[in-house]
Amino acid sequence: MSDKRTIGFAGLGQMGKHMARNLMGEDVELTVCDISPVMFGEFSKAGAKTTGNPADLAACAVIFLCLPSDKEVKRVLFGEHGMAHTLREGQVLVDLSTITYAATQEIAVALQEKGVRFLDAPVSGMEARAKNATLSIMVGGKAEDLALIEPLLKRMGNNIQHMGDVGAGQLTKLMNQLLFDANMAALAEILPLSVKMGLDPEKLASIINSGTGRSYASEFFIPRIMENNFSEGYAMKHAYKDLISGAMIAALETIPLPVLQASTVTYQMALLKGYGDLDKGAMVKVYEELLGVEYRRK
Repeated sequence: MSDKRTIGFAGLGQMGKHMARNLMGEDVELTVCDISPVMFGEFSKAGAKTTGNPADLAACAVIFLCLPSDKEVKRVLFGEHGMAHTLREGQVLVDLSTITYAATQEIAVALQEKGVRFLDAPVSGMEARAKNATLSIMVGGKAEDLALIEPLLKRMGNNIQHMGDVGAGQLTKLMNQLLFDANMAALAEILPLSVKMGLDPEKLASIINSGTGRSYASEFFIPRIMENNFSEGYAMKHAYKDLISGAMIAALETIPLPVLQASTVTYQMALLKGYGDLDKGAMVKVYEELLGVEYRRK
């Protein structure tokens, strides 16, 4: 009988494929699951088991999910072939996905009734950080449950923060993402304005990214906008869920968020323009079209 730790990983997308690879080691028996088999050959060659059926992960001691939204997480857990039907007391399930706080609470209740240890642990960082295992991971759940799997999380990230009870990880990720969205919405307005007023895009980029206007959004997106590259970040149509979550919390808690609301309008205009498959940097196209200019390298 193998003394390796059995780990399941569902979701081999842009981020998940790298995170799953980083979990691999001589002490781990890994089984990966995805709706698409496109990554299966690579993982099989590296020694992992592969499956398209989420229920096949239910026998693993620790299971990670890295899925696009509430819908996919609930399907993988509670759908016709969901793993939750056969999960056992004492197993650990870690949701690395970015989903809503409300859905996380619902999932936690359902799994806790079965005695499953559940942690929400969304991550922050682009694909490059997933690849080199330098993600920030925000964890919600019991400290003793985190202690069981923290060595595995450290294979995927270098900044592991226990934020509180179940759901606190998702709330932390949401706050971070809302600031990111607001920063990009501001850039989308100001960059085309600068061109309209006759400023040089490259020179302005140098000033912004070395001055007080600097942000992660400016550092990541401005160089790519200047190269007309809108394909390296997370697709807007998927990232929009963060703004929906922010609006829901604001409504339920009766908290005015005027800057976030204005940012959401820019986001919505970009989606209505058909830019949902592009990354957040494509919000700049809305104001470029309005002003008849482009913020590109000359």
